[in-house]
Amino acid sequence: MHKPLLVPEFLDRARTHYGDDEAVVATTGERFTYDELGERADRFSAALQERGIEKGDRVAVLDPNTHYHLEAAYGIMQLGAVHTPLNYRLTPDDFEYILSDAGVDAIYADYDFADRIEEIRDEVPTETFVTNDADAVEGDWEDFDGVLEETGTDYDRPEMSEDEIITINYTSGTTGDPKGVCRTHRCETIHAYLLVGHQEITDDDVYLWTLPMFHANGWGHIFAVTGIGATHVCTRGVDAADIFETVRSEDVSYMCGAPTVLNMLTEYYEENEPETTGDADIRLATAGSAPPEATIRTVEDQFGWYLKHVYGATETGPLITTSDARRHFEDGSDDRFRIKKRQGLAYLGTEIRVVDEDGEDVPRDDETLGEVVVRGNQIMEKYWGKPEATEEAFNDRVAGYYHTGDLATVDENGMIAIQDRKKDIIISGGENISSIELEDTLFDHPDVSDAAVIPSPSDEWGETPKAFVVPASGDPEDPGVTEGDLEAFTRENLAGYKTVHRVEFVEELPTTATGKVQKYELRQEEWGEEDRMVGEG
Repeated sequence: MHKPLLVPEFLDRARTHYGDDEAVVATTGERFTYDELGERADRFSAALQERGIEKGDRVAVLDPNTHYHLEAAYGIMQLGAVHTPLNYRLTPDDFEYILSDAGVDAIYADYDFADRIEEIRDEVPTETFVTNDADAVEGDWEDFDGVLEETGTDYDRPEMSEDEIITINYTSGTTGDPKGVCRTHRCETIHAYLLVGHQEITDDDVYLWTLPMFHANGWGHIFAVTGIGATHVCTRGVDAADIFETVRSEDVSYMCGAPTVLNMLTEYYEENEPETTGDADIRLATAGSAPPEATIRTVEDQFGWYLKHVYGATETGPLITTSDARRHFEDGSDDRFRIKKRQGLAYLGTEIRVVDEDGEDVPRDDETLGEVVVRGNQIMEKYWGKPEATEEAFNDRVAGYYHTGDLATVDENGMIAIQDRKKDIIISGGENISSIELEDTLFDHPDVSDAAVIPSPSDEWGETPKAFVVPASGDPEDPGVTEGDLEAFTRENLAGYKTVHRVEFVEELPTTATGKVQKYELRQEEWGEEDRMVGEG
């Protein structure tokens, strides 16, 4: 028997079985049941339909982790329209590119970020603009709650196919331009099923939103947590004191956090010694850079939380591996740290390989380096409007697998450990940063003759951008510009998280005989004292 896998059915199920149960704890102090969340989503669907939004149209959401994002996302997807979440850390120029590239027809933007859209609204194809506090936003914006009040709950839900695109998530590309990762009903649904299993999500879980909902739909938790009937606890940002207080007051049982968040919590704990749990045991998932052993030890032995290290990319669901392999370690043993620092074993139904340049599997000796490639039902369909990039991503070393660009070793149990990157990407605090975009920005500075940007190890962020700069003066001792000047220049021209934080002035960059900069040589020099050339948060 074949039944189509459709993402609106996650909310449908929650309404059917948990209608009177708490669905959302809002940042405003309001609390919504699943019936109430569903009604608000229905009203948003009806409002969008009245404004001409149809199946296949793209609708953007620019929001921190509030109840409005959940309502907007399901309101969009119930129409078969394409949920297009935006990274709220980006600049107006970034938003102009994405809204134009995706051909976005309507946008809901939180009042804290709507001004960045207002700045470029005449340059984009978007015609419908909605915010959650129209009085706080300049320009002609409709008010979300006002729109819901004046709109009924009736809308026409179109027939949908599981192979149709339902979300587009933009991710930084190595060439600087973001790429739209297209995900179907089917891959979102199967990824959510995998989350429920591997992350052990149950209907009595209370999930704290410390992970941005725009990140691959919050790693898929807008689907998994909703469908299973658990409770969403929303936030407007990450603050250590607030996290510990919310964990206690709401009896949080599950959350996610990049290693940078864990560092923040650790520092706060060491200074303030707060209570770390309510009445529930806590599971915490972390991804991005591998957490150092000291971080895992603090989280598990002092906080009393159980840490799961997972791995993936926006293109892969995102999650494709887990280090939560309890037959390979004992919970109380120090050996668990060695396992939990690895990216780990493949998720169910997911085929992970580590291959050499000829597409052959590397030996399971935990020494030979190869690229991580993956096949699975949670992998993206394509890049939006970029067929050549799609073809390369799935066929570079071996046909039919998504190529992650991460270089890893694999041990005797098939557990992978990321050691380096093939892609020109820096992952700082869980955010992808294009080295090339940073270099292009630095080239625009009049006192910069040449530049190469690489990841540099950082205790706080895992890794941080470092620029090797050949000054226009030709003299690294008297470059005519300071490190602070270049940091400020990149901050003015790029999203804040992309700022160059370290600069080294040099006479020349190492190059090949054909003039190509040898970044690998720079990385070897920078990471010489480290075990691997990727960050540990």
